[in-house]
Amino acid sequence: MKSKTPILYPKQEKLLKELGANIRLARLRRKLSTEQISERANITRMTLYYIEKGSASVTMGNYVQVLFALGLEKDLLKVASDDELGRKLTDAKLLTKDRAPKKHKDK
Repeated sequence: MKSKTPILYPKQEKLLKELGANIRLARLRRKLSTEQISERANITRMTLYYIEKGSASVTMGNYVQVLFALGLEKDLLKVASDDELGRKLTDAKLLTKDRAPKKHKDK
């Protein structure tokens, strides 16, 4: 079964392209070839090419494998770590609702 490529908004495409460019730049700074990284990440060179282009068709797992091969896996922990909106919603008690009381069945 062939997987579908998600349809992205222009802002989302731009973010993925920037991520791919950052990954490519990190690889070049380390003076590593596409062959070395693809081998270490256990992916094909073509998949690495798509990652560095910011393709949405590549799985998140492959992106993680490349980040791991570059020693950048801890950067993923920064995603959503400073959830300002979420904290504001929690502070305003808009995020969690009180549960409705349970209905008791008459026997």
